[in-house]
Amino acid sequence: MTSPPADEFRRARVRVRYADTDQMGVTYHANYLVWFEVGRTDWLRASGWTYRDMEAAGVSLPVIEVFCQYHQPARYDDEIEIRTRATLLTPVRIRFDYEVVRLADAMSAASGHSVHAALNTAGRPCRLPDRVLEMLNGPAGHSGTPTVYN
Repeated sequence: MTSPPADEFRRARVRVRYADTDQMGVTYHANYLVWFEVGRTDWLRASGWTYRDMEAAGVSLPVIEVFCQYHQPARYDDEIEIRTRATLLTPVRIRFDYEVVRLADAMSAASGHSVHAALNTAGRPCRLPDRVLEMLNGPAGHSGTPTVYN
């Protein structure tokens, strides 16, 4: 099967662990950023490349901006889906958009984005690797099946 277009969401699933919640049984706010990272790394992996591969090729993608808007709480044992898509901003910057959805009722728990700059091993800005640019502009061999984490 072919990969969805870059402007479509790729999907990963997690189940809210007890350790993810606060005293009220609601997911602690910072954990949504961790789930954004799950979505981001799975977006790369589903496209046929991993963060580890990219770093081995001499490029890192530090976060330079992040935003999260909370809509409905995710609670202990909820199964959630992280929907992620990527957009090229410049030859050096990439933006990932996320939606965290409770699967039981299809409610959006949170949405947001992160922006990343490509840096070389000296910590200087560099062009995104051609391979990432190709992922953003065409099919990359993804089955469309969500990755599940428990």
